[in-house]
Amino acid sequence: MSIRTTFPRRTGLLLLSIALAGVALGAAPLRARAPAAAPATPASLAPRVLFLVRHAEKATAPPKDPTLSEAGSARAEALGDLLADAGVTHLFASEFQRTQLTLAPLAKRVGKTVTVVNAGDPAALIATLQALPPGAVAVVAGHSNTIPPLVRGLGGTLSGTETTPRGEMLPDDEYGRVMQLIVPSGGGSNGDGSNNGGASTGAATTTVTSLRLHVGAR
Repeated sequence: MSIRTTFPRRTGLLLLSIALAGVALGAAPLRARAPAAAPATPASLAPRVLFLVRHAEKATAPPKDPTLSEAGSARAEALGDLLADAGVTHLFASEFQRTQLTLAPLAKRVGKTVTVVNAGDPAALIATLQALPPGAVAVVAGHSNTIPPLVRGLGGTLSGTETTPRGEMLPDDEYGRVMQLIVPSGGGSNGDGSNNGGASTGAATTTVTSLRLHVGAR
């Protein structure tokens, strides 16, 4: 198995800048690192950094709650390599084991416990993420139908989705997209798309950057 990752360069407060290509399993991986704190920025104003991912490729069994396939396990390991040095403070996954297994390598690397949240209640998760302390770095593993409403509920915009009878979803074959949200202190939304920014900083907005983890045959 081999892994190739790419990440568009972006700049901004606490925005990680990563460029990855041709990273092979077993090779020393490049990693996202926690950015240096800006001395002039009070801790109370530090934004929250959120990484939202769909679970990695799933196996076929057990049918109602499948684990990860070989490719999915490789992708989960790659995610752990990528974010091991990103200063992760919180991990969230749904009640389904494919999301928990997606975060398992990262949880082991950073010594954090995965908090299980109800996949059917995205509003509750949005409220939890908005309540994280300034400067928190959280990783959320969700599903094709839960990631889009999370991004939008947190004040971000998202392209490349599909409109289905079940609502807005990531494409069925989309497993490699990792969305990084920078949520300003006092910014984001109220879970219904309305702005939660303070009156004195009306320009505060959530920024979204994407990277991709590609897993293929060696």
